[in-house]
Amino acid sequence: MEEKEFYSNGKVSITNSRFLVGSTTYAMNGVTSVKRGERPPSKAVPAIIVLTGLIMIFAASTLMFKGIGVLLIVLGIMWIKSLKTEYVVFLNSASGESQALTSTDKNYIDKVINSLNEAIIYRG
Repeated sequence: MEEKEFYSNGKVSITNSRFLVGSTTYAMNGVTSVKRGERPPSKAVPAIIVLTGLIMIFAASTLMFKGIGVLLIVLGIMWIKSLKTEYVVFLNSASGESQALTSTDKNYIDKVINSLNEAIIYRG
């Protein structure tokens, strides 16, 4: 059977026989299913920074410490807004589940998963 390419984008390539991610190669004949996972970022540390800033604003007696409190709040909020969910491609095989690819771009991960599913269907 001739090798058919379903997806190729820089470090990722999917054919009916192989799934290449960087320098790692997965044999498609061993892949039984594919799924997307999500890992939301932890917001604990930036939330603590915001809370510390709030405490400084209300508890500080000098204007300098109140200003530092405002700065901490602004930095904490900017940090929280910059956090992104990480999306993961999971491959299932007879030997278990493995994490093959991660990205913060959900559309990219969905394209890879759709291409993997096409390769599985093509393989038969």
